[in-house]
Amino acid sequence: MAAQFVGITMGDPAGIGPEISLKALEYHQEYQQSTVIYGSYGVLKYYHDALKMKTPLARIDSVGDFKPGCINVISVVELEVGKDFKIGQVSAAAGDGAYQYIARAIDDAMKGDISVVTTAPLNKEALHKGGHNFDGHTEIFATLTGTQTYTMMLWCETMSVVHVSTHCSLREACDRATKARVLECIHLADDAMKRLGKPSPRIAVAGLNPHSGEAGIFGREEIEEITPAIEAAKKEGLCVDGPVSPDTVFLKAHKGVYDIVVAMYHDQGHIPMKMMAFDSGVNVTLGLPIIRTSVDHGTAFDIAGKGIANEESMLYALDLGKNFITQ
Repeated sequence: MAAQFVGITMGDPAGIGPEISLKALEYHQEYQQSTVIYGSYGVLKYYHDALKMKTPLARIDSVGDFKPGCINVISVVELEVGKDFKIGQVSAAAGDGAYQYIARAIDDAMKGDISVVTTAPLNKEALHKGGHNFDGHTEIFATLTGTQTYTMMLWCETMSVVHVSTHCSLREACDRATKARVLECIHLADDAMKRLGKPSPRIAVAGLNPHSGEAGIFGREEIEEITPAIEAAKKEGLCVDGPVSPDTVFLKAHKGVYDIVVAMYHDQGHIPMKMMAFDSGVNVTLGLPIIRTSVDHGTAFDIAGKGIANEESMLYALDLGKNFITQ
């Protein structure tokens, strides 16, 4: 089946993932006709009933069994609320379930049954308790697809960011800012923007140190690693600027000077994006053989089960995934 189906993985069952997955399809029915949820039918039925949703749930075995007019669910792992886990609490069963949903969706995407995987949030502690020692979604997708070169991109309507490193200590992040890795991320950023309709994207590369090292006074990483990567990219014809001082580069990007920023580490890129677009930001894994988009927030255990979770980021993630398909 080749069609342009999107698979939502419902994330950690104890978090807000099941709720926002259902809300995205119940209250925005334009998404229903080409989307399936990978999760636990019993958990989704619990929320479906609690939220008094009108669109019927349909349990299907594969995308080939898709039933129009329903919220279609591929029940990967059978879990029950209150029996196998408690809402808002870390558990091994929920962590394992979250992993199994992802693994099944990736397998279907690699076979071509679905065109995009859009992920709801998982909890890293639960993931580890469930026996899956990954840092997060990005590393799971890279491992299960056999991808060596990849990075995380955060996207919102006014700015995009890719990361040289993400889930590691700040001390280790400094060591990962090598010429080879920075150049790799420039290429990934350029390709992503072109796929999203910008034929000559303007890329800014952030410095690692305050004031981009101030000519070596505050560190030599810009001189020895980052600038050589930028110069190599320029020789290839890419539109790259930098290293731009980290304290101004995101403001310039937000004002439209740049289309995308290459950030050196997790918090350098995440803090400005979450300040500007916490509910509307989207996480994308670049470099994969499949398309993966995600909400840009966590499991929100504090509000899970209360019926107040906002599905806005999930809707943006679904839209961006379709944009990658159509370009």
